[in-house]
Amino acid sequence: MNFIETIIDVRYAETDQMGVVYHANYFVWFEIGRTKLIESLGFKYADMEAEGILSPVTDIQASYKKPLTYGQQAIIRTAIKEYSGIKVVYAYEIYNEKEELCVTGTSIHVCVKKENFRPISIKKYFPEWHLAYINAMSEE
Repeated sequence: MNFIETIIDVRYAETDQMGVVYHANYFVWFEIGRTKLIESLGFKYADMEAEGILSPVTDIQASYKKPLTYGQQAIIRTAIKEYSGIKVVYAYEIYNEKEELCVTGTSIHVCVKKENFRPISIKKYFPEWHLAYINAMSEE
């Protein structure tokens, strides 16, 4: 997979009583990585939403391998794992600064019309975005 990298400093507020990153914060970092990936392809979620289209998460999964703690850096690697023209599966790998794998995960998204949440074809509504996803998948 062709991964885009985003680096985040682990903040104290993101840790729990045990001093490790609270598990739900990884999902926030997934979103940061996904947004950076989309921007690297030349697009913005905000532009899609301005046209009345949303991209909700329909499934999300994370596997925790090694804890991250306050003061470390989280290296988020994000890629398009699968794309059907309607559904997108993003893959995530989060490493610490020693390149040790800490978390893996995926999220599945479908674009929908804001007013009724009915799925739309990305190919039809956003042909440039569609082509960018196809090209990103073929670069692997």
